[in-house]
Amino acid sequence: MADLDALESELREAIAAASDEGALEAVRIAALGKKGSVSEQLKSLGAMSSEERKTAGPALNGLRDRIAEALAARKDVLKAEGIALRLKAEAVDITLPLRAGSLESGRIHPVSQVIDEITAIFGDLGFAVAEGPDVETDHYNFTALNFPVGHPAREMHDTFFFNPDENGDRLLLRTHTSPVQMRTMERQAPPIRIIAPGRTYRMDSDQTHTPMFHQVEGLVIDRSSHIGHLKWLLEAFCRAFFEVEKVEMRLRPSFFPFTEPSMEVDIRCRRVGNEVRIGEGDDWLEILGCGMVHPNVIRFAGLDPDVYQGFAFGMGIDRIAMLKYGMPDLRAFFDADIRWLSHYGFRPLDIPTLVGGLSA
Repeated sequence: MADLDALESELREAIAAASDEGALEAVRIAALGKKGSVSEQLKSLGAMSSEERKTAGPALNGLRDRIAEALAARKDVLKAEGIALRLKAEAVDITLPLRAGSLESGRIHPVSQVIDEITAIFGDLGFAVAEGPDVETDHYNFTALNFPVGHPAREMHDTFFFNPDENGDRLLLRTHTSPVQMRTMERQAPPIRIIAPGRTYRMDSDQTHTPMFHQVEGLVIDRSSHIGHLKWLLEAFCRAFFEVEKVEMRLRPSFFPFTEPSMEVDIRCRRVGNEVRIGEGDDWLEILGCGMVHPNVIRFAGLDPDVYQGFAFGMGIDRIAMLKYGMPDLRAFFDADIRWLSHYGFRPLDIPTLVGGLSA
């Protein structure tokens, strides 16, 4: 029996030393397997006398049961330790801040933000927003806007034309948002006060020009509007948009087929490096074109130019965004670079209002 005590002590030490369930299984096989040390002792019972079996049988069965219990207990411990290690390895530190959600990390493109700013300003002045198709007819893009067929002014617009149809007519990508003027005058009776922001297309690409860009057109048609109203409106817009108290503007004679008289509008500014400061300094910067709507355009829309008159203006949205927010290259607007957008973009809830501030 002294040998059984030594065997039990040896097996218990091996069970305690097992560091994982694989090592423990090896100890079980060595002790209780078909050729295990305890199993071999049990096989020897057949060669004993009946008197010897009465003593050795209970002792060996008891050893087998105690070793099995010790193995089961150690297995439970190892399983619990394994679960604890796994939980520690896969634990989530709830003390860390949450990852930024879409409202925090997402950004509104500067073009979308500036369109919202323009809409907020002119909406406060009683203007509605009008839209038109990007793919236009020659009639709405040129003819109805007083561009006669073959007129050199058509060559001022490097136009993207589609292939001619069976009648020889060609659709085109609109070169300005002015066609929205005609479509609005055809379906809406005066008085008309609209702005028409949207995409426009011309075959041009450099630091300040891209093949697709954004413009906003403004139109007022009634019985009494004049250049004084136009100048006041543009000054009010520039003060609000650039968020300055004073704006000094000058109107220079120019030519647009759809307005007469036509004017380019310059705004006083000061250049400091790449920065343009509006409302101060001794420099001038051209920002838009405008004029009184040509009588021919009013007539093309089915209205009587002896009764109705008005004015129109147009500016590049991308360009005034560059001026306001100090963006040096127009091409970056369309590069889809998340780093650029993260730097110049706006938070989703920074909705521009005249009360809260356009660029707050």
